[in-house]
Amino acid sequence: RSLPVPGPPVPGDHHPRPQAEPLEKPDQQVAHAPRGADGGQRRVPAHIPHHQGIHDIIELLEQISQEKGKGTKENIAHNFGMPKPEGYRKALRLMKQAEKFGRPVICFVDTPGAFCGIEAEERGQGEAIARNIYEMSALSVPVLSIVVGEGGSGGALALAVADEVWILENAVYSILSPEGFSSILWKDSSKAKEAAKVMKMTAENLYRQNIVEQVFEEPEELTTENIRIVTDKMEREIQAFLGKYGALSGEKLLEHRYQRFRKL
Repeated sequence: RSLPVPGPPVPGDHHPRPQAEPLEKPDQQVAHAPRGADGGQRRVPAHIPHHQGIHDIIELLEQISQEKGKGTKENIAHNFGMPKPEGYRKALRLMKQAEKFGRPVICFVDTPGAFCGIEAEERGQGEAIARNIYEMSALSVPVLSIVVGEGGSGGALALAVADEVWILENAVYSILSPEGFSSILWKDSSKAKEAAKVMKMTAENLYRQNIVEQVFEEPEELTTENIRIVTDKMEREIQAFLGKYGALSGEKLLEHRYQRFRKL
């Protein structure tokens, strides 16, 4: 791994960690107004689908991002990055559209988990996640998932049934939060730090266990000012991914995806 070494951080200059938005092209077409579980229209801003490429990538592709928002107002507007059933159904609808028109799918994952409120359960949260996992396993176009922050539980897996899963160096990917893990295992959520070590949820551990295919190094302090250090390499790797998997037939893609998860 040979990313440029960043300069020292400026004292007192603190920036929030970039989310999926800086990785996207500014003129992308954004899809809103997903279909609600009741057949009506419901806006679900935790999932943001796009119909274009990243930076200078020419190939048309379907890009789906999970957004937490920056600051309290945006956090609330994006439901802290916890998608509701309508969000997963919207994402799946766009993936199936991409399959119909032969567009590769790229998912940027950043969620602590799916929304677990009673209204989400009433509208079929479990079914929506299971349906995404089922349908993504059979998509006949290349699928790539990149964990850029948190990748928590089924809420992340519902966008990560892919031909390859990549992760940023300081991102995490796990079956549930350390707090939830410690609460179940030790009946004590305060042991989250110990749980995190047991779970081996860091990018380095995930790579060693062949759960992710690539880890992208980050500067000491990743901000929107130096995000290109990461995205320049990511862009090249995405081009290579599209070339490799775009050359495969639908049957070979499905077999590769199946074998990837069988080996985990």
